[in-house]
Amino acid sequence: MTDDEALMYAKAALACWGGGATPRLIKNRENAVFETVLGDGRRVALRLHRPGYQSDNAIRSELWWAEALVAAGLSVPVPVRSLAGDVLASVPAAGRMASVVTWMDGAPMGEGDVPLSGTADEQAAVHRALGAALARVHTASDAAVLPDGFERQVLDVDALLGDAPAWGRFWENPALTSGEMAELLAARVQMREVIGDHAAGGGDFGLIHADALRENVLVQDGTARLIDFDDGVFGFRMYELGVAMSQNWDQPNRAALGGALLAGYATERALPTGAESLLEPFTVMRGLASCGWVIGRYAANDPVCRAYAVRGLELVRQWQTP
Repeated sequence: MTDDEALMYAKAALACWGGGATPRLIKNRENAVFETVLGDGRRVALRLHRPGYQSDNAIRSELWWAEALVAAGLSVPVPVRSLAGDVLASVPAAGRMASVVTWMDGAPMGEGDVPLSGTADEQAAVHRALGAALARVHTASDAAVLPDGFERQVLDVDALLGDAPAWGRFWENPALTSGEMAELLAARVQMREVIGDHAAGGGDFGLIHADALRENVLVQDGTARLIDFDDGVFGFRMYELGVAMSQNWDQPNRAALGGALLAGYATERALPTGAESLLEPFTVMRGLASCGWVIGRYAANDPVCRAYAVRGLELVRQWQTP
């Protein structure tokens, strides 16, 4: 879907909420996301959901979850109901469903492949705030009484490291050489042992945001708030923290940032047993999952495939180097 097509479909979707200002495209990737202002003056984000990624029921479940988090005192985007009183609206011309959620103020924590801004102390402070925010999401999610039919993907050991991982067979990324493929297959065996042991020992598992990348973390007045719960799943809480660290793979102070993330989490919720030693392998896990995610989304010779393969390999090598 081109940007021009996305804008046309967004205008059509907006009519279901009574119209408003011309939508401004923020991103056109998995979902097309726009900023706009409704006719009643509310600033909102309009999403055109990618076909085949989440079922209608899964999207409704995500939006129910957001409302439950807000009811528990958290600040996250919540759905705005259409004129028909629904949280979703069909856009037949696009073959997509649309949703509208409240706008969240704040500056993104950063962006991928760009060094973090600020001093080392400022970077650590943001990571402590993010750790605390993630812990609050986990605690509120555990307390929520899920409605019948609540639907989100389960990202367990098999979904991460089985024969058909949810995000793709990362060892088959077309940009890998045969030697690099062998490296990732060996790492897969090691990862399955580590994460399998964590699961067998009762590792903390439940609803997680699962995409707490810098672009999805808004920072304002020393607090961190999460947006874009589209990838939310039932998963390991340590995977959640690994995702948050995955873009720090080339930061020289990544160890300090990891420590700050864990320290912030611990101010709100008990860390899983062995969290300090588990953070790195779960960070590697996200890098491997992303290495698989590009398969089929980009041409085999696209530089993006190689970039994700390199990051996965570097994360594995960092972990395996004493």
